[in-house]
Amino acid sequence: MSISVYRDGTAGPTSTRHTLKIRAHEIPVDASDDAGGTDAGPTPHDLYDASLAACKALTVLLYARRKGMAVEDIEVVVDRDSTDERKGVYRLKSTLRLTGALDDAQRAELLRVAGKCPVHRLMTEVKTEIETVLG
Repeated sequence: MSISVYRDGTAGPTSTRHTLKIRAHEIPVDASDDAGGTDAGPTPHDLYDASLAACKALTVLLYARRKGMAVEDIEVVVDRDSTDERKGVYRLKSTLRLTGALDDAQRAELLRVAGKCPVHRLMTEVKTEIETVLG
């Protein structure tokens, strides 16, 4: 699967807005105001953090369904602390909110499962190798 990002020329020659294309989905991306953009979409850091939240939510939902747990709603909030990013530390705190008829043991089990979602593991346990070439 390929993901592409291309400059959105409709926003004018000085715009930093781009369009992210994943399969049939298109998402605007941009730099924030304070980074010289126009905040016309999420930043790359926002998308990175959002991938963690989305993965945790989907992992918990699918696990709960498979186990017959009565989860009604799931919300994952990710808070970023990038103050030490240039020193090699990028902190994300995720808060899992669940509703439904769940006992304490089920809630603890779902919290444990959220900590093992594939993106969480990818971010913390896997070495990523990136090659950039001209096309």
